[in-house]
Amino acid sequence: MPNVNPVKGVHDIRSLRVAKKSCIPGKQQTNFLELYMLDKEKERISNEEKRIILRLETLNNRLNEIQQFFHEKLGQVQNHEPLENSQKASNKEKTDFKSMSIDY
Repeated sequence: MPNVNPVKGVHDIRSLRVAKKSCIPGKQQTNFLELYMLDKEKERISNEEKRIILRLETLNNRLNEIQQFFHEKLGQVQNHEPLENSQKASNKEKTDFKSMSIDY
C-alpha cells in the first residue's frame, strides 16, 4: 500500500534519542539515561502503532459498508427497480394528501 502522504512532516522527526553525556570518563549514568530514553521512545512508538491499527480497522469497516451499499444500489439500478418504485411511491404520496379548511 503506497504512502498516502509522501511529504515529510512532523511525524517523521525522531524524538530525542541522544542523552547528554558527562565529560567525566567512565561515568555510567548516561547509559541508564539513554536506556530510559530509548524505552520511552519504544513505548510511544508501540502506542502509536496500536492507535494506527485501530484507526485502520475503523476505516476498513467503513470502506466495506460503502462498497456494500454501492453494490446494492448498482444492482437495483441495473434491474430498474428503484426508478419504477420511486415513481409509484411519489405518485401515491401526492394522491394520499387530503385538504382541509381551518377557520380561525
